[in-house]
Formats: sequence, structure tokens, C-alpha cells
Amino acid sequence: MSTTRRTVDAPIVGYWSLFCASMVFGIVVWGGLTRLTESGLSIVEWKPITGAKLPTSDLEWDVEFEKYKQHPEYHKVHVGITLEDFQRIYFMEWFHRNIGRLFGIVFLGPAAYFVAKGKVSRRGAAKLGGLGVLLLGQGVMGWYMVRSGLKEGMRERDDDLPRVSQYRLTSHLALAYVLYAGLALYGWNVLRSNRLARGKLPNPDHLRALLLSRDIRMFRRKIAASALLVGTTCLSGAMVAGLDAGLLYNEFPMMGTGITPPLSELWHEFYARGNPSNMWRNFTENPTLVQLEHRVLAMTTFFVLSVMWWRGRGLQLPQGSRVALHAMYALATLQVALGVTTLVNGVPIANASAHQANSVLLLASALRLYHTLRPLARI
Repeated sequence: MSTTRRTVDAPIVGYWSLFCASMVFGIVVWGGLTRLTESGLSIVEWKPITGAKLPTSDLEWDVEFEKYKQHPEYHKVHVGITLEDFQRIYFMEWFHRNIGRLFGIVFLGPAAYFVAKGKVSRRGAAKLGGLGVLLLGQGVMGWYMVRSGLKEGMRERDDDLPRVSQYRLTSHLALAYVLYAGLALYGWNVLRSNRLARGKLPNPDHLRALLLSRDIRMFRRKIAASALLVGTTCLSGAMVAGLDAGLLYNEFPMMGTGITPPLSELWHEFYARGNPSNMWRNFTENPTLVQLEHRVLAMTTFFVLSVMWWRGRGLQLPQGSRVALHAMYALATLQVALGVTTLVNGVPIANASAHQANSVLLLASALRLYHTLRPLARI
């Protein structure tokens, strides 16, 4: 085994990692569609292996339909749903789970092969191991989330609609974003290291000196913080989705008759559950306040990214960094437009799905910009 092979992972590993990241993007988008079409609770069991098979006979479909009828969503959301309609929402959730299974195969199989064949360094193997743990945790969290919407107690309360916990939904999405970011950064690192090791990176000494300059180092730290802000705003959107908070105050920039709703609506004792010390729950359980939080975060994020774009234009950035900078700003502008049109139109499925998909692309552009600004390793 050569020294280069021990320190630099094979190029195919980088391409494969980026392909896996693209699969995670697709899974996130389809998962959002599954939630928007109220299909996520149609499969009421978790069968990681045998659940991969789609029912085919009338008897199998009748069995699945009867299982669904025993849970709250049938009695409160899809009241009187026909078998044909049930098959549609069942397929949405079944497909979401199955592309997750397929991703598991696409990731775990090649990862084991690359490690066994010495295609990755020890550090690379450790990174793959960490990503594998994230993948397995994501599957478990997905079922843990679904279980929260199947509680029988929801069937007895007239004021309680079956929905998954917004905390678990946000955790599920957070794991997906971290997995996506890990795969993308790892893939980019592998490909850049190979270009450097094979002498295919133009003027590496000049680039190394540029990336170590004071202005670039400071800008890189700010971009890292901006990427964290983008991720935080995305997760705030998951809280909005989990509470159906987007169905309130469908105007912008106003919320009712003012910029914000009345304080009595934002900070209500109902969410304290009878304990005054629990008033903090308004921040995560009061749909009105959660929507306001997302608005503030979204506009703050757009302002910060706009400033970063303006500042970056005046810096001597590598060409790849400049492309990522402009892409980030364009996607940020599009994200605001999608968010506002989704809100004022009452959260139509197409708009809401595009809004979520673009959030992943926005995060990817911020991460890409950060990656292009990282110092070059010495190989």
C-alpha cells in the first residue's frame, strides 16, 4: 500500500460520498412530501426487513387498512377514507421508507468494501464509521417520530389532532441535515486532496498562502457561523411544520394587524400546562410564537448572508469560492421568495416542498463556500 493511499482516500470514495449526499437530499424532499400529504402515519408498524414489500393482494391491503383504522388518524384526519385513497398515502410512506433502506445499502455496502480493500485511510474509515452511526440513528429516530403520532390517547380528545411530535420531527430532520453535510464535506475533501496529491490543483502554493491570509481566515469563520445559522433556521422551519404553524397568519410582513401578534397570544399560560415555571414551552409549542421565531430567524439569516455576499465580493477569493458565494446569495433570495409565497398562499404542497428542497441547497452552498476556503493540507 502506498503512502499516498494511506493518507489520501481514493477518488471513487469522494464521488460515492457525494452521490450518497444527493440521495439524502432526495429522501429529505420526499419525506417533506410525505408529511405535506398527511401520509406519514399510514404505516403503523416498523418492520425494517419485511416491511420493504409493498402489499399486492386484496387480502394484504385489507389487513394493512384494518391496522390503520385502529389508530387516531383514521378517525380524525382521514375520516371515511376509501381503500383506494389509503393505498395512495400508504405508497408515499412506503416509498419514503424504502428509499431510506436503499440508501442504507448504497452506503453500508460500499463503505465496508472501501475499508476492507484499503481504499480509505484510518481517518477516512473513522469518518465513515461516524456517518454509519448517523444513518442507523436516523432510521431509529424516524420510527420514534412516527410512534408519537400513533398514540391512542389522541383518539379520545376532541381538541387533539394526530400529528407527530414537533420535537421528534425536528430531531429527525436535524439528523438528515447533519448526515447530508457530513457526506458532502467528506466527498469534497477527498476530491480536493486527490487533486492536490496528483498535482492537478493549479498554483497550490499561491492558493495555500491566500487561504491562510488574515482576511480569508476571518471570512471563513463568518461563513461557518452563517452556515450554522442557516441550519438553525431550517430546523426552526421543522418546528413550524410540526405544529402546522404555517397555516396561521397567512400574510407578510404583517401578522394580523401588526408586525407581531398581541403579547397575550404569543405568551399564553395554556402552554405552561398548569405550571407557571413551564411558560418557556411557548417557545416550542405555541404555533403563533413558533411562526414568529421562524420569520425572525429567516429574515436575520437573509440579512447575514446578504452582508457576507457583499463583503465577499470585495475579497480576493479563489474562483470556486466566488461561484459558491454567488450561488449562496441567489439561493438565499429564492428561499425568502419561496417562504413568503408558501405562507401567503396557505401552504400549497408544491410551494412548501420547493421551500424545503431549496433549504437543503442553501445549506449546501454555504457549506461549499466554507469548504473552498479551508486551508490546503500538506500532502
